[in-house]
Amino acid sequence: MATDGYDIIGDIHGHADALRRLLCAMGYEERGGQFRHPERRVIFVGDFVDRGPEQIAVLQIAKRMCDAGLALAVMGNHEFNALGWAEPDGSGSFLRSHTEKNAHQHKEFLRQIEEGSSAHAHALEWFRTLPVWIDLPGLRVVHACWSESAQERLSDCLDAANRFTPGGLHEASRRGSTAYEAAEVLLKGPELPLPDGRSFFDKDGHERREVRIRWWDRKALTFRDAALGMDGEEASLPELPIPTEYHYGNNKPVFFGHYWLQGTPALHSDYAACLDFSIAKGGFLTAYRWSGEEKLLPGNLVWVTGN
Repeated sequence: MATDGYDIIGDIHGHADALRRLLCAMGYEERGGQFRHPERRVIFVGDFVDRGPEQIAVLQIAKRMCDAGLALAVMGNHEFNALGWAEPDGSGSFLRSHTEKNAHQHKEFLRQIEEGSSAHAHALEWFRTLPVWIDLPGLRVVHACWSESAQERLSDCLDAANRFTPGGLHEASRRGSTAYEAAEVLLKGPELPLPDGRSFFDKDGHERREVRIRWWDRKALTFRDAALGMDGEEASLPELPIPTEYHYGNNKPVFFGHYWLQGTPALHSDYAACLDFSIAKGGFLTAYRWSGEEKLLPGNLVWVTGN
């Protein structure tokens, strides 16, 4: 299908009504159970499930569009986690352990789709087809971080389309392996140990001693400027330099989600755009309308509220 551009949509987390309204706002029409645009296609950045009220409907919309060639999609950490939760590890357990913490994260998805049902099996089958990243002639899409070094370290676990092989999924789920660490970077973002033995509690109440960083912001060179997700405590961090190995220095636009950004959607880089503005926490479902430009344009952001 020829296209005049792509509409890249951030983390949806089960908010099907917002997804429908966003697609309609961008000129997509629902015909035959599929949302279509006469000239454009969608790219989803992953995290279709967990948290929201209409997770099955989100999967139906996205999968139907992908199956019809109307959309592309990459895997989010929630799809990766869903596969690990359901996949036996060969030793009587699962790739993602069934701890209370993990069960809480998956609870709403498993309730809505009915764990073990045919619908659950079909969802997992689709998740297995999602690539970890997409690199097109004019743009790139990944869920959490574009890192060529992490891509190289994970390559033995992927097929030619950047999808996990069965054995690759097992290896990438094995804590401590090279593939595990690479998958963490690509699907969850790089984290750095906080200085001075500090810790903080994240949005789910879990104590963390490492912090995610604004790898896409070329000006964020210290812990104070680069730290994410600390609910304002970032300002208390020292201005110690951070490693720059994850900084994105390319001018090919890259789109991603994952980071639960707050406030009105905005660009924070000329060449990289986070499109996760916390729809599942009362924020916005956000898209960027890309039409071939190298330097990103703030006016190309489109969003809807969750209401």
